[in-house]
Amino acid sequence: MDGLSTHRQQGVTRRVLVVDDDPDILDALSEILEVEGYEVQRARNGREALQRIEQDMPDLVLLDLMMPVMDGWEFARSLAPGARPPIIVLSADRNVSSKAKEIGALGWLAKPFELSELLAAVRSAVPAETP
Repeated sequence: MDGLSTHRQQGVTRRVLVVDDDPDILDALSEILEVEGYEVQRARNGREALQRIEQDMPDLVLLDLMMPVMDGWEFARSLAPGARPPIIVLSADRNVSSKAKEIGALGWLAKPFELSELLAAVRSAVPAETP
């Protein structure tokens, strides 16, 4: 843990908002990203995600599309076009690529995905720290 603390002091920690209604996925993604040096915010649906963004704009959103209360499409449409963080869609939908394009997402990953795919997508969107 000391190495991580030092790592964060040397640069700016990037914030990732993980939005998924499955608590196991939410926990797993959060833990993985935190180990990689990201600050993680969590939301269980689009409404919670909007509240998190109003409090503190993340550098990236990992977004499930199918959720109760407010789904991923409604969440994405609710964001102001000029003030919206990049989004990577995470979905089990077999048409995930076209649905990601519909909401203007930076990219997408089909569930289930490999850990290496997730980390590559996140790192390409936002490095863990900036000098």
